[in-house]
Amino acid sequence: MKQYIVDAFTNEPFSGNPAAVCVMDHWPPEKSMMKLAMENNLSETAFIVKEEKGYHLRWFTPGTEVELCGHATLASAFVILNYYEPQSDAVTFHTLSGKLTVRKDENLYEMDFPTYELCEIPVTDAMERAFGVRPQKAVLGLDLICVFEKEEQVRKMQPDQTLLKEIEGRIQNATAAGINVDCVSRSFCPKLSIAEDPVCGSAHCQIAAYWSRVLNKPAIKAYQASRRGGYLYLELLDKGRIKISGEAVLVAVADIKAKL
Repeated sequence: MKQYIVDAFTNEPFSGNPAAVCVMDHWPPEKSMMKLAMENNLSETAFIVKEEKGYHLRWFTPGTEVELCGHATLASAFVILNYYEPQSDAVTFHTLSGKLTVRKDENLYEMDFPTYELCEIPVTDAMERAFGVRPQKAVLGLDLICVFEKEEQVRKMQPDQTLLKEIEGRIQNATAAGINVDCVSRSFCPKLSIAEDPVCGSAHCQIAAYWSRVLNKPAIKAYQASRRGGYLYLELLDKGRIKISGEAVLVAVADIKAKL
């Protein structure tokens, strides 16, 4: 089985968000995919199987399977459109979040993703303790989005992962660079065994929806200020959809010798 390591939302190796992409003839046991995701220890490992109507795509963190992942979808499209179907300019994936189509436009890979309804919730003392600075606003969609007053607060943040996990659990049980960008964010996912996701595409389904409304701009450019960093080009579409675009670069190709 071939495994590709692709850095997404960047055009420079060892930046952006790395994803492992495994292209297979058939599905191995789920526990085997989970073990390989743990072995890779990346925020996401993508598994792809060719089907009659496109490709079936699943995503695993080191801790669990997830229903939506942006950077690993971009990485998967990069692999398919460069190494399996180089004559094509689009690929369709069937996923837990429905049908996702990715189109190639020169160096950009454009993903058509769903957006989520956002509901403002109270800012709590626990949020302030977790981030080390009090958010101005908290918004809940698929995940928690916390809005801060200054970009510098986001860039220098050193969150308490234990408190973040407690906050995520309570919310879940009860019912987030010098180049001109519109918003700067960071993404922390301790409940998925990811301390910090370097560049999170799915989070921007919500981040873009929020800032597009605040800034009154249908298209925005975002920067995720992790140590690796990465850029996303975002455009709200009709019928609750969003276009998320970014670049990608190949880092490594490996043959998985262990039996799955």
